[in-house]
Amino acid sequence: MKSLKLIGLAFGASIALSSAAFAQDVTIAVAGPMTGGESAFGRQMKNGAEMAVADLNAAGGVNGKKLALDVEDDACDPKQARSVAEKIAGAKIPFVAGHYCSSSSIPASEAYADGNVLQITPASTNPLFTERKLWNVARVCGRDDQQGLIAAQFIAKNFKGKNIAILNDKTTYGKGLADETKKALNKAGVTEKMNESYNKGDKDFNAIVSRLKRDNIDLVFVGGYHQEAGLILRQMRDQGLKTVLMAGDAMNDKEFASITGPAAEGTLFTFGPDPRNKPTAKAIVEKFKAKNIDPEGYTLYTYAAMQVWTQAVAKAKTTDPKKVMETIKGGEWDTVLGKLSFDAKGDIKVIDYVVYKWDAKGNYAEINPKGS
Repeated sequence: MKSLKLIGLAFGASIALSSAAFAQDVTIAVAGPMTGGESAFGRQMKNGAEMAVADLNAAGGVNGKKLALDVEDDACDPKQARSVAEKIAGAKIPFVAGHYCSSSSIPASEAYADGNVLQITPASTNPLFTERKLWNVARVCGRDDQQGLIAAQFIAKNFKGKNIAILNDKTTYGKGLADETKKALNKAGVTEKMNESYNKGDKDFNAIVSRLKRDNIDLVFVGGYHQEAGLILRQMRDQGLKTVLMAGDAMNDKEFASITGPAAEGTLFTFGPDPRNKPTAKAIVEKFKAKNIDPEGYTLYTYAAMQVWTQAVAKAKTTDPKKVMETIKGGEWDTVLGKLSFDAKGDIKVIDYVVYKWDAKGNYAEINPKGS
């Protein structure tokens, strides 16, 4: 009986110690579309965040404490994103890497600002995210006014005198990117022949495809996500159209090719120079590949967001979000994406977009951004 009591006391003590150790962990979050139509990108973000936390903890954590990761799902829904943000703020989590969709990041950022949470998005490109003078926002990716300019320059050079159409899905991201591309195209002296919108989640695009056919469209620029873009492409090919489809960074997942099959060949999209090819990412890419994970799209961007926050916390010697953000904006940070520094708004100071092309085997590769 005595030995049982001792075992019980020892067990109780070990529980208390592990609870105390757990209480010392710093919980940080990643938030994005873990379910829904954009869940492929949620998986990218989750993979990047989990690998970053594992690597950071293996290196000793931050300021002597280990990191714990909270994964939250917003399904790319603005209301759900706001609820997630309020939950994270309520839990006094100091930092979130998120969200993916601009229509989620923007409303969430207000709740984070009120709740004292620092937010770095790996993927939200709408300019408005950093244009509202919020203290707590930054991004490790570029903006749609930069991305749209590169798309427009490519179109103006390579499709001079051709018929251009612009489509958008009415979302913050999709319409924002389409508008920026149109603005830059018009400034370059190119007037689109067709400018239409559709609803995110639509499946039947035959009416739009019929218009593309009627207007002899040579290139259609789609401001929207990969699910609908893939269906538009398939339905164009079903109607015998050879129109080239071009879109933005939301095409950067192999799931696009699983929707289109060989029809993906020749499809174009804009994204930053492939981070998997950067010397600064080589060791991390090999770690991902050892786990049979392709760190495509925004995987390494999420990893980089975690690195920026952790290095700033170490330098500031605190997780206090306002002090950490001041430190982030005042420094330069070594990441898998290379050295990053931020302006007063929270945008990275150097960004370049390039153009990629899909092939028939479901792979994509960078082509010259100026189109030569």
